[in-house]
Amino acid sequence: MKYAGRLVFYGRRNPKPMSKKYKSWFRCFDGCGERYGLGEIIYRCRRCESLLEVCHDFDALAETSPGEWKSKFSSRRQVVSGPLAGGVWAKKEWVCPEVEDKNIVSLGEGYTPLLKLDGFFKTPELNNVYVKLCGSSHTGSFKDLGLTVLVSMVRQMRSHGVEIPAVACASTGDTSAALAAYCARAGLPCIVFLPEGKITPSQLIQPVSNGAITLAIDTDFDGCMELVQQVTSEENIDLANSMNSLRIEGQKTVAIEIAEQLNWQVPDWVVIPGGNLGNVSALGLGFRMMHRLGLIDRLPRICCAQSKRANPLYRSYISSFNKFEPIEAEKTLASAIQIGNPVSIRKAIDTLKDFNGIVEQAGEQQIMDACAAADRAGLFSCPHTGVALAALKKLIGRGLVAPDHRVVVISTAHGLKFPQFKIDYHWGEAGELDNPDANPPEKVENSLEAVRSAIYRRLD
Repeated sequence: MKYAGRLVFYGRRNPKPMSKKYKSWFRCFDGCGERYGLGEIIYRCRRCESLLEVCHDFDALAETSPGEWKSKFSSRRQVVSGPLAGGVWAKKEWVCPEVEDKNIVSLGEGYTPLLKLDGFFKTPELNNVYVKLCGSSHTGSFKDLGLTVLVSMVRQMRSHGVEIPAVACASTGDTSAALAAYCARAGLPCIVFLPEGKITPSQLIQPVSNGAITLAIDTDFDGCMELVQQVTSEENIDLANSMNSLRIEGQKTVAIEIAEQLNWQVPDWVVIPGGNLGNVSALGLGFRMMHRLGLIDRLPRICCAQSKRANPLYRSYISSFNKFEPIEAEKTLASAIQIGNPVSIRKAIDTLKDFNGIVEQAGEQQIMDACAAADRAGLFSCPHTGVALAALKKLIGRGLVAPDHRVVVISTAHGLKFPQFKIDYHWGEAGELDNPDANPPEKVENSLEAVRSAIYRRLD
């Protein structure tokens, strides 16, 4: 049936699941009791307008022991092709069992490195800090993990006769890149709403190259988000932002991978850069799921790190989450989290409360200094990773992170997507910001004597 120009499927059967044993569905996040099939295009509860969450049949999942799940996930790491290849679909039963294997759209996402961060801190006691390099994924950010699930579900629905003309998103760069790539892989039309002049050329060229309808709009991310919600509410275009909880199901596998890589030991802290805040709730879901099914014995603490210029969650946190007010985010080096009205605010606050979490902020100089120090330790950090690392330094300074704590910092994207802020830093063009570790190339005349002199002057 059609409703307000949009196809709505009340009571329609879900697509054939992977197995009769496992199933999942949408449920109202505020607990009003409403449930919906994953085969419906819906993002908010029809009764109370709350966001939705994906729920799983835990009774069925619990029939497999924790040891069997660990063994199953471990064996699938050896799979290099087929529907269960990649870090997301290796956990298919926990993510989206409704998608038939033939409809999975994958680009080898997941299984990203967990790198021990040696050399970042000057004190040898802090030797249990790791960085989860989510930017090593196909399009260079963690967004691949959510988009493989969402686009696969769209492909599934279309294969069952649902008329979905396109998939759309608002983006500060990384979501548009991932959505465009996965839609291109699936042969689906893609529409991206981008704030004009507020994303890097490296990010902009990705959806353009993958054939997306790319709209550069004279507004910020929050303005793009408002427009894309209006368009998708009136047409049958699927919305791919994190208010679509299918995205969160893929992103929660970051938590599962961290536990796997630490031999199923839980870190004491996980530090997550926060913009639209989907990743905070996603990692929370992953850790909760492992804990409920007995794969881990406790939960970590979570710190959400925000730029001081785009810090609506931090402002709510310092009032003990008693109130939340959207803000107009200011321009920040961490452009992908320059968001003043995050869609997933309620879910993020709920997660932080469950995980004894905190929110910290970082200024522009702190962001740049943290990135420079991380790069000197062998990384090539995006500015959002710099926000998380700067926040971690503050936690250490406040005594919240002890020397024996194990900490995982989520690196959300590859630094190659944000080259200009590094160029500005090393060439001394960062405005009022200091650049003590600048390392521009040195111009040397074409002679052995001059080259030797330049080398040994630097080595001394």
